Amino acid sequence: MKQNIQKIFDRYNTAKDELNNPDVIRDMQKYKLLNQELSVLKETAEKIEKLIEYEKMIKEAEDIIASPTDNDLLSIAQNEFNDYTQAKSDLEKEIENDLVKDDPLDQKNIIVEVRAGTGGDESALFAATLYRMYSRFAEKMGWTAKILSSSTTDLGGFKEVVFEIDGKGAYGYLKYEIGTHRVQRIPETEKAGRVHTSAATVAVLPVAEEVDYEVNSADLKIDLFRAGGHGGQNVNKTETAIRITHLPTNTVVVCRDERSQQQNRAKAMIVLRSRLLAAHTEKLAKEKSEMRKKQVGTGDRSEKIRTYNYPQDRITDHRIKKSWHNINQIMDGNMEPISEELKKF
Repeated sequence: MKQNIQKIFDRYNTAKDELNNPDVIRDMQKYKLLNQELSVLKETAEKIEKLIEYEKMIKEAEDIIASPTDNDLLSIAQNEFNDYTQAKSDLEKEIENDLVKDDPLDQKNIIVEVRAGTGGDESALFAATLYRMYSRFAEKMGWTAKILSSSTTDLGGFKEVVFEIDGKGAYGYLKYEIGTHRVQRIPETEKAGRVHTSAATVAVLPVAEEVDYEVNSADLKIDLFRAGGHGGQNVNKTETAIRITHLPTNTVVVCRDERSQQQNRAKAMIVLRSRLLAAHTEKLAKEKSEMRKKQVGTGDRSEKIRTYNYPQDRITDHRIKKSWHNINQIMDGNMEPISEELKKF
């Protein structure tokens, strides 16, 4: 824990210095995020300052005890040593509790993006299985899940599905799902009964409101087209689907599942803003080499985080090297055993 405490204290002091940097002051997004980070770290940093003070007082008392000049001074030093040692222990426990407090983003709604990876049709079917698991979990938590955009296959799988989950604490529960999910099972299309391995990637983004990240309309290219697919005749005959491209970053968002152009535009902007905020935050994190509290693994979507082995009725999370059985029950949305375990790390 001592190493983590030092990292927080160093990061707090570095962030304070960065606020005076003219380049940071000119970048309003960076300046805003830096202020938010400082407000989170401030209380803990002040406790660490007091902890350092206690350590100095303990050292002074130890020096007197080691080389006493008179009995009265020795008695005072011993009492101070005991008092400051106890105070230091109590404060360390407080700081430890601070280290496991929820991230400020944990209470936010989220956008989840599930994409088929290696494995062809089976990968798309697995992506649909993951979507069902998350949406069922949201239902059990009293949250709501709504598809923003999707691309389906003839077998009912998803090449890609982007959906929003609205509910208090959604990001705190599901942020650990970021990464590559691997499945080992006999596909519905497999006639010889062989086990296949395929994968899907999952991204989890905290929903960014306009106050969190401002997007300049001049940086956007907007294209309209016919949605096609489900939704009735209206989506097929009118240009209700929308494609928004953020030109500076070449970030593209497509939303086609709503019945009106305005609804699709609003949903697309939510996704775009959230992607840009996530990318910007990740860039800052790399620039500063900041400590990522309570994060398991790198959070990179290329990282294989979990394997779902159906023949052996086992789900294994490779980051914490822990397995669970009753795979069908978990895939039906009963993810609490996994999410609660991951929240401890």
